[in-house]
Amino acid sequence: MQAISIFEIFKIGIGPSSSHTLGPWNAARDFRTSIGAGCDHIQVHLYGSLCKTGKGHATDVAVQLGLQGHDSSIIDVDKITTYLKKIADTKVIKIGDAEVSFDPESDIVFKKVTHALHPNTLIFHAYKNGEHMKESIYLSIGGGFIEKPGEPKSKNEVKLPFPIDKGKDILTYTDKYKSSISDIVIQNEKIQRTQEEIVRDLDEILDTMLACIYRGCTTDGILPGGLNVKRRARHLCLQLNGGKSYNSLNEWLETIRNGPRDHSIINRWISCFALAVNEENAAMGRVVTSPTNGAAGVIPAVIMYYFLFCDYKGRDTLINFMCTAGEIGSLFKKGATISAAVGGCQAEIGVSSAMAAGGLTEVLGGTPRQVLMAAEIAMEHHLGMTCDPIGGLVQIPCIERNAMGAVKAITATHLALTSEPHDAKVDIDTVIKTMWDTAQEMNSKYKETAEGGLAYNLPVIMPEC
Repeated sequence: MQAISIFEIFKIGIGPSSSHTLGPWNAARDFRTSIGAGCDHIQVHLYGSLCKTGKGHATDVAVQLGLQGHDSSIIDVDKITTYLKKIADTKVIKIGDAEVSFDPESDIVFKKVTHALHPNTLIFHAYKNGEHMKESIYLSIGGGFIEKPGEPKSKNEVKLPFPIDKGKDILTYTDKYKSSISDIVIQNEKIQRTQEEIVRDLDEILDTMLACIYRGCTTDGILPGGLNVKRRARHLCLQLNGGKSYNSLNEWLETIRNGPRDHSIINRWISCFALAVNEENAAMGRVVTSPTNGAAGVIPAVIMYYFLFCDYKGRDTLINFMCTAGEIGSLFKKGATISAAVGGCQAEIGVSSAMAAGGLTEVLGGTPRQVLMAAEIAMEHHLGMTCDPIGGLVQIPCIERNAMGAVKAITATHLALTSEPHDAKVDIDTVIKTMWDTAQEMNSKYKETAEGGLAYNLPVIMPEC
């Protein structure tokens, strides 16, 4: 069985896309370390979806930053423009002691043809004195994950105490040991991290999510990319706060917690939190893949719902939420896909909604069967969702879809908590298989190519790849 850590599902990075930004970024960093001595010129070819929506997803930017060696989890986002200008001005990338020729205008080659290996294929070429010396093929398979053809798909070959491939495996362990899903997940994670490291790393992820929401709720303006989409989270936040002032994140949280709590207000806050994250994502801000960048707002919004409007029982419950949600994400990664270029938006918003529903159900006292039931309900009502970004940007309909995914997750949780799982006709493993079947049958124009759906019916003039 493939061992996928929850820290592979939740990764701190830069927007706007995990498969089109973080994946190519990671591929470029990997290629940089493998070039070897003597290389004096680099070129990269972007195929299929990476071409068709590449500029809208900042794939060209990501490749440049990766080739420079920058780490997406810690890069100063305010300096990205400076880093790009340096390459544009010098047409050189420093690798070790060598200065390697690289002109973004001519050495990033967009190829509209879809490569036979994967919709998100990029190929790096290294040259020496005009002679081709090396070629490296990378597949960006969703969530920032990359694969190299001919190499094992997973280098994570640890032996877990509770190997999990399907939902039924989870129930086998939780039934036998009378444990929660998060208990099982933590035991698996402790093979590679101590308990203290697990908590520390999840705390960092949670803090990053919260900081992202706050930035999004306090930042105005127009999103980059050419669609001229106005940010809405700040305006909505001001409306909901009723003009109350605050000078810090903690003061802001207190104004929300002490404010009105009727259903309409709570529902709008959930949407506000989700919008805030994905507006930051669209602006190349720092987000957490959950399990992707395009779906990064669902889980933070649902966590905020629990934190501010439910019977919050402390930081440990947020750790449990993340462990359970992460494991559900890994089920979809193993049994289907988390790449919109392969499965449409059901693979992103659908999976994130299922993850959020499962995490919320556990911290609200649900049984493991209710947790998996909630995840199934959430995905069941995202099946077939297409990925049709207007202009290839992760903005319309992506930003609003995060709000809808969060609300669906919460609804799925409350349905599961008031239901008997034994009466359910569909289980999590069946819905994962169905999602994969649907993905395989879906027309390619609905898989992050901007060739169908809203992208086709509302065409805009965007940069040609």
